[in-house]
Amino acid sequence: MSELLEHEEVVDMGSLNHSFTIGRIAGLLFNDERFTVMPELTLDASQIELSQFGVKAKKDLKPDISIYPNTVKRQRRDVIRMSQMPLLAIEVISPEQGVEEILANFDAYFALGIKSCWLVEPAVDVVHVYPQQHKTFDMQDTEIIDEIMDIHLPIQQIF
Repeated sequence: MSELLEHEEVVDMGSLNHSFTIGRIAGLLFNDERFTVMPELTLDASQIELSQFGVKAKKDLKPDISIYPNTVKRQRRDVIRMSQMPLLAIEVISPEQGVEEILANFDAYFALGIKSCWLVEPAVDVVHVYPQQHKTFDMQDTEIIDEIMDIHLPIQQIF
């Protein structure tokens, strides 16, 4: 079995810091009763041509965390590709990803009607909030502020 793992191509595998950071952010946002927090939810982006943004995906996008209004609930019959877009998409960069790839996804997210996007960089303890003139928060700040979503998270509890 280990021989197979050594020869398999690794595609966007989550790392310890990637997973840790996603868990921390999701946990902090879970306590906000305004929102439903959904990690790794597949979004149906088939209504736009993703290639115009330089996105490699053909019809689906999957943010690390999608934030919906609390009116979105679990359903008896599962939804494989969510057509309703979240209010906020959060991407935590992993060692295999590049910033340009995530920024291309953000262009697609905004075209799909998502109001706000966060790019989280665990390697340097930084959170970039878009589109509000691209604000960057680091460990010198006490909290991450997303003015569009009216979210304030203590940065010390994320990293």
